[in-house]
Amino acid sequence: MTETSHHHDVLIAGAGPVGLLLACELRLGGCSVLVLERESDPRSPVKCAPLGLRGLSVPTIESFDRRGLLEDFRARMDTEAIVAAAPWMRQERRPGGHFAGIDFFQDQIDQSRWQYRLPQAPVPMAADLAGIEAVLTERVLAMGVAIRRGCPVSAISTDADGVTVHAGGHAVRGGWLVGCDGARSIVRKAAGFGFTGTEPEFTGYFAQIELADGSRLAPGHHDTATGTYIYETPGTIRMVEFDGGASHRVTPLTRDHVQAVLCRVSGSDVAVAALGLATTWTDRAYLATHYRRGRVLLAGDAAHIHSPLGGQGLNLGLGDAMNLGWKLARTVRGDAVPDLLDSYERERRPVAEKILDWSRAQVAIMRPSPAAQALRAVLRDLIATRDGATYFAERTWGVGLRYDLGDDHPLVGRSAPDFALPDGKRLNAHLRDGRPVLLDFDQSWRGLADRLAGWVCYVPAGSERRMDLSAMLVRPDGVVAWASGDGADGAAAADVLSRWRLALGKA
Repeated sequence: MTETSHHHDVLIAGAGPVGLLLACELRLGGCSVLVLERESDPRSPVKCAPLGLRGLSVPTIESFDRRGLLEDFRARMDTEAIVAAAPWMRQERRPGGHFAGIDFFQDQIDQSRWQYRLPQAPVPMAADLAGIEAVLTERVLAMGVAIRRGCPVSAISTDADGVTVHAGGHAVRGGWLVGCDGARSIVRKAAGFGFTGTEPEFTGYFAQIELADGSRLAPGHHDTATGTYIYETPGTIRMVEFDGGASHRVTPLTRDHVQAVLCRVSGSDVAVAALGLATTWTDRAYLATHYRRGRVLLAGDAAHIHSPLGGQGLNLGLGDAMNLGWKLARTVRGDAVPDLLDSYERERRPVAEKILDWSRAQVAIMRPSPAAQALRAVLRDLIATRDGATYFAERTWGVGLRYDLGDDHPLVGRSAPDFALPDGKRLNAHLRDGRPVLLDFDQSWRGLADRLAGWVCYVPAGSERRMDLSAMLVRPDGVVAWASGDGADGAAAADVLSRWRLALGKA
């Protein structure tokens, strides 16, 4: 075993999207970062459309925009391949998402009910994992982050001063370790995190196939007596078989196996002539009992796993990275209040709990039982209403996300509205450097901002759409930390200064 003497502020296990975005955030906060990745080559056909297709939620899109990444993603995406893999993008009436395969449509959604959002707020977009990882990799390398590939973590040890990680035949030393190494996380297991939840009810399949006779299988979404299948011509099949997850990562995905499952689920004597790329998944839903043990933390699938129904998993992990990055960086620098880092778990774990239950609820109405199908019919009617579509969009798109920051103001804890500002920029552009931003709509908070020069980015706002605000303080991750409808006076300024320091981790 080779020992390295170089010490990094933070070690990250896993160079997927979550680990890469976290590395960006930590470098933005001034930390030295080393990313350890098990795979030698990041390229994989399953990361490209159609198998690598993912939906980016509104919070994810806003986060990318705040860091100047959104246009890079749009430029890198293989739009033609994504549209080909997402037939709903070619429909005249565009779905806004789905719940257990029941679509709700964009023209049903009443965004005016989301009073804490601006009218031009983004809607979800499709992307592929290959493009996401490529853009994030370029960014972290440009920021000076080192990535060591072909270095699987095998063991870790911690002490009062840091963490030693054994990976790829080397022992690497760091102040902190974050496990972003997926559902079967070695970091989670080695550090002794608890991981509890519910076992799977089904095996899901996503495969590229060629049928001997395509006319024998009806295209579209079909619920059957044994599961569900979605056939998209000319040759993409999605299936769910309620087998308790027995075939996930156990039975080889051969043509004969996929054909047998398709016959059982569809009830048709259909022949698969050829099998292309294929993968399986389940609805196993597990959550780490804690997100931090001493100097070891978890993020992404290492902290929570669930079915991909509704496209929540990647977005949940990216949200972890945005929440954790600035808090850990301030902790490393030594200018955080003692419990700032613990607020990562307090804020993010309840979000994961809700998404795991959202996933379980979808499974409940997908079961091939009369009771489940009766409930599914009721939900289909509900989702078809304007109220129903708006509710399901709010949950699925992530626009209802709010952290409990101990303040009753309706904007506090929510994503900050991307106001257009007198300097010709929008608010998101002022968050590029990862500093808190103070928007002063009536220029009554300048004195307090002067006391915080270099710590807070002060922006005289004067926006026409000010939501009855006098001022608003935005955390580095784009979350509103404080908002006021009243101008400043001496007593108010002193009180707000104290609360700001606590909210933003300034000791």
